[in-house]
Amino acid sequence: MPPIEEPESSATDRPAPDPASLEAEPPQSGSAAGRRVDRRGVAVGALLLAACAGLVLYGVLDTEERSAEPKRPTAAVTYEVTGEGTADLTYQARSESGTAVVARRVSLPWKKTVRVPLGKSPIVTITLDAEGGQARCSLAVRGRHVQTATAYGSYGRATCQGELPGPENTTDVVEPALGES
Repeated sequence: MPPIEEPESSATDRPAPDPASLEAEPPQSGSAAGRRVDRRGVAVGALLLAACAGLVLYGVLDTEERSAEPKRPTAAVTYEVTGEGTADLTYQARSESGTAVVARRVSLPWKKTVRVPLGKSPIVTITLDAEGGQARCSLAVRGRHVQTATAYGSYGRATCQGELPGPENTTDVVEPALGES
């Protein structure tokens, strides 16, 4: 007599598991739920690691030089040279070191408003060429006229100069630095 085979049980033949017992059982390490939690932890860890690496790279690659000394406050200074023809001009402009700007063979009339650091002396100098003539310089600090001078004749010279208080001697509000106009 041949052996009798029992049919394999299917999911429909098994009794349904008790929902309370499912909640109490921890997920097995190989289950899909356990792997999902692990993946989330790995993803969060990777994001934190990437954020830290980004901050370190930013600190290493940030090569902008920072001066040890804060920027000096400035004041608006207007230089004006009237006359006809051309002249060489030298004037103090926005510069921490206080260096002068030289402009050669400038057509007159000429006017420029610049920022000059407090404590530096705003100055404009006119030098006429061999043809000579007449040119007049004037200087205004923060809109107030300070000085006027006139150059005459061949290679004539004139200088207009003013004074700005030192940054430690002023209680004025620092004006924002604007580009030269």
